[in-house]
Amino acid sequence: MSSSRAVLLLAISLAACTRKGPATPTTLRVPTSTIQPGNCGQPERDGVMSTSPRIDHADRDLDNDGRPELIVVDRAKCTEDGNCYWNVFRAPRDGECARYAGTFAGANLETLHTRGEENMSDVRAFWKQSGGRMLLQSYRFVRDGYRIEDVLQCKRAPDDRLECAETR
Repeated sequence: MSSSRAVLLLAISLAACTRKGPATPTTLRVPTSTIQPGNCGQPERDGVMSTSPRIDHADRDLDNDGRPELIVVDRAKCTEDGNCYWNVFRAPRDGECARYAGTFAGANLETLHTRGEENMSDVRAFWKQSGGRMLLQSYRFVRDGYRIEDVLQCKRAPDDRLECAETR
């Protein structure tokens, strides 16, 4: 057997025996929004919406000014696991329009105590995955819109705790 053939067989053998490590959590690919952050929009129509939306609200005061921001979900775009796209609009002020601030992807939302620009609360979204796993995405308000700041892959432990692996 030639030495080049032996090297090739060794390389193939090593490649076949190599184990792939655990998958690194990544952000979800959110469908394209109909509007850019900071622009005026209509909460029942703009953001990530279907052609025939079934609208629900989860409005909450994210900037602590006493007026809730509009958080609108199109239930027609939700998955079987209950994961949805939650469109956030800044509450309109006197004579102004509602301004689109981004979309959270998840089955549940949690308002955090930390804050981004303009005193807007950070928000964590929980996206359910197969095998009892979930993706936790933390969003922070920066330059007129919410951006993903951190991503954690988690799974439910037998004692009901969440076991998470950080990506940093």
